[in-house]
Amino acid sequence: MTRTDNDTWDLASSVGATATMVAAARALATNAEQPLIDDPYADPLVRAVGVDFFTRLVTGELGLEDLDDDTVGMQRMTDNMAVRTKFFDEFFSDATRAGVQQAVILASGLDSRAYRLAWPTGVVVYEIDQPDVIAFKSAALSELGAEPTAERRAVAVDLRFDWPAALIDAGFDPGRPSAWSAEGLLGYLPPDAQDRLLDTITELSAPGSWIAVESVPHIDPERQEQAAERMREASQRWREHGFDLDFTELIYLGDRNEAAAYLEERGWRLTRRSVRDLLVANGLPPMDDEDAADFGELQYVSGILSA
Repeated sequence: MTRTDNDTWDLASSVGATATMVAAARALATNAEQPLIDDPYADPLVRAVGVDFFTRLVTGELGLEDLDDDTVGMQRMTDNMAVRTKFFDEFFSDATRAGVQQAVILASGLDSRAYRLAWPTGVVVYEIDQPDVIAFKSAALSELGAEPTAERRAVAVDLRFDWPAALIDAGFDPGRPSAWSAEGLLGYLPPDAQDRLLDTITELSAPGSWIAVESVPHIDPERQEQAAERMREASQRWREHGFDLDFTELIYLGDRNEAAAYLEERGWRLTRRSVRDLLVANGLPPMDDEDAADFGELQYVSGILSA
């Protein structure tokens, strides 16, 4: 279903289903022979959502090789999810060890960092997502007997609404340094909404705050169409295995500001790491040409707001 300004979703539909897809990839990465990450909640959360396609993936009934023929490779997606998850895990660990005590996870989905990372004493983790998503994850983790490893405050609000007011009502203090993550989020926002989000984060951030986002340099229209075609091919391949979701209907292609450059103009001092670099640095196979068509331009960016 094509996106609209007031669309909603749960974890089995539309954008919400991509959160379940990401959790499935984290589960597969956790169960790899030499795992880079450890997310013990990814597998049970995927099963709790109950989308048969993703359940079969995490149980091994559906193999990665069944999805990788001439499409966006699920194995490569799992590799990317491993290095991405590790990048954001280390970001929050570094920020909180440096003394930041407010962590904000935007569009938290099935993210379980509030339950699985070793947060320093006194850290408050704010998770922001749609009310149905927050309610489902909170209930599912409670049923699993999971306990947060930091003070977790769920902020059930759509990012298109007045989420800053809801965040502050939950106890967030804009006068103190904070650590922000926008992981797997910006491509699902229209270009102007991306800019508003980054502006709002900056406005809410005291000097010394930290940020981590994904950033994609400008892609010319021809390459955008190539990317869209590969997403359509992947969608068709997944449809053959019982999961009907057209990725091209969920994201916003077209001109947009590069997130890293936009943030640097607003006073953030950033470090960039490409997916290519992170794969090699973590001992995973380097990209080939097909991988590069899907992930090659993607960068993971982190930094600190200047005084």
